Amino acid sequence: MNTKGLEATALSVRSLSMDAIQKANSGHPGLPLGCAELAAVLYGEIMKHNPKNSKWADRDRFVLSAGHGSMLLYSILHLSGYNVTLDDVKTFRQIGSHCAGHPEFGITDGVEATGGPLGQGFAMAVGMAIAETMLAAKFNTNDYKVVDHYTYTLVGEGCLMEGVSSEASSLAGKLKLGKLIAFYDQNKISIDGSTDIAFDEDVEKRYQAYGWQVLKGSMYNMKDIVSLVEKAKKDDRPSLIILKSTIGQGAPTVAGTAKAHGAPLGAEGIAAAKANLGIPANEEFYIAKEAKDYFAEKAPVFAKANDDWDKLFDAWAKKYPEKKAEWDAYFSDKPQSNEALPQYAVGEALATRNASGAALNVMAQRYKNLVGGSADLQGPNVTALKGESSYSPENRAGRYLHFGIREFAMAAISNGIQLHGGFRTFCATFMVFSDYLRPALRLSALMQQPVVFVLTHDSIYVGEDGPTHQPIETLAALRAIPNVKVLRPGDAEETAVAWEIAMETTNAPSCLALTRQGLAVYEKDDPDWRNTARCGAYIVKKGSDNPDVTVVASGSEVNLALAAAKLVSNKTVRVVSVIDREAFIRQPKEIQAAIVAPKSRVVAAEAGISMGWEYFAKPEDIFAINRFGESGPAAKVAEHLGFTAENLAKIIAK
Repeated sequence: MNTKGLEATALSVRSLSMDAIQKANSGHPGLPLGCAELAAVLYGEIMKHNPKNSKWADRDRFVLSAGHGSMLLYSILHLSGYNVTLDDVKTFRQIGSHCAGHPEFGITDGVEATGGPLGQGFAMAVGMAIAETMLAAKFNTNDYKVVDHYTYTLVGEGCLMEGVSSEASSLAGKLKLGKLIAFYDQNKISIDGSTDIAFDEDVEKRYQAYGWQVLKGSMYNMKDIVSLVEKAKKDDRPSLIILKSTIGQGAPTVAGTAKAHGAPLGAEGIAAAKANLGIPANEEFYIAKEAKDYFAEKAPVFAKANDDWDKLFDAWAKKYPEKKAEWDAYFSDKPQSNEALPQYAVGEALATRNASGAALNVMAQRYKNLVGGSADLQGPNVTALKGESSYSPENRAGRYLHFGIREFAMAAISNGIQLHGGFRTFCATFMVFSDYLRPALRLSALMQQPVVFVLTHDSIYVGEDGPTHQPIETLAALRAIPNVKVLRPGDAEETAVAWEIAMETTNAPSCLALTRQGLAVYEKDDPDWRNTARCGAYIVKKGSDNPDVTVVASGSEVNLALAAAKLVSNKTVRVVSVIDREAFIRQPKEIQAAIVAPKSRVVAAEAGISMGWEYFAKPEDIFAINRFGESGPAAKVAEHLGFTAENLAKIIAK
């Protein structure tokens, strides 16, 4: 181990970090200064990676869960040879820079996940570790180990306080993810001061209780860190390596204090730090020659590891061409077969959650790499994968994940599996509990990850469970997130198409809003409705070329609108099913006019708040529910709230 080269690298990480934050006049210097040695030894000695090929399939993954310390990551990515230039570093936190305030997947070479909100990076690392074991079980053979890598994450005090890390860590321990190694930056400082004011639990005992191996060391002993990682690799449990550190290490004006957490050092602080560290006083963005030499020597070593794997992979591919074909399919977005969707007769009634379960199983055949599960609601969500086993420490080939009652971690872990590559993921819960997973769904959208969220029990028709379980504002809340497809099908046929749309979408998450109650399959006047539906809406009942009223409805309210239309004798009525409202709103006016008759009065119907439907209809023509529900049988709840076909017909007929 080239100690001098590593020490020079740590020094350069500190130099680049403090100067970038100072120039931006914004950022968090404490973690980059405090963890520079870890970055140096991780990217220099521990990780299997090739900076010149950041998408190498069998690379080790690193997720900076403590994303506020982003300059640590940008500095080491630049130093080790990733496509992060010094100009990128110098434009830290500026518009258009590859070095955003928090690491963002897709804009910065070498960044594996958008690890901004604390704790989510940790949970995504759990997902990546799961994905590694799944791929290994699928593709490794007795003579070739083409999948064999580790997932590392750096977590801070804040990450361990956030509940999502507890959920994810608990599941990781249960699943014995031995190739997951988390470094805990134990500096005992948060923004408000010492963590003792709010956080004094015994983290070691907590993680031992989760089923983790816990190791301890110093952030500033690089040889010890390497030894601890080697020890971690010998255990079949995930490992938490607690590294005692000093926030702002090397900067005398802030070291060990909350002042290091969220503001630049300032001119005096920079001068004091450079003098203390031996960095030339008048040189900004200083990089030690020994650091450059160190990674220049490492570059061919990194490349050789990649080349050796390429040769191994080529030999495996030649010997196992069927597996190679499957590998290619797993790493593409295309279906591997074309099983037919279920067929339904007009008038047949079933809940869209049940239709979703049938469609999901078709998708699981079309996409052999589709994996996922539910937050302890496999039966109510109807997400069982027929003929498939459950994932466990004893069965890494299982395609179904039992997440337990951990909605937030479930969604974040699903993001991690998706980010890893090789899989499409889905996860499921009751729609009202999307509030628990919303922060991870938001990151799905921000990272453009096509996770499918199966959200059942989508309205007051949940019934007896009452207002705590009856979504009211939830659809509006989901639709409010940019780059999220919210699909609310109105019958079993539409549900199957919604699943197709979700799986065809490769740059955004999809939410399937599904009913508990049965809905009748209805006739569809648009003969090409399956394609038209991809616009977000289509004509179910034409009424006439120029109807008096067009009712735009989603989900269960399409059946309600059809029933209401039959009660209206004084007007011609068109009924439109709006499967994806936001997609339909984005369509050209010509497409909208072909579906929603432009000269007709428009009535909107949905069993949720009216927000957003003003785009189509005047407030008095929106049939919605702008209050919380009630506990009771579904039909009686609807009647109690006045949400009936008769009342909708009155609005249509007025």
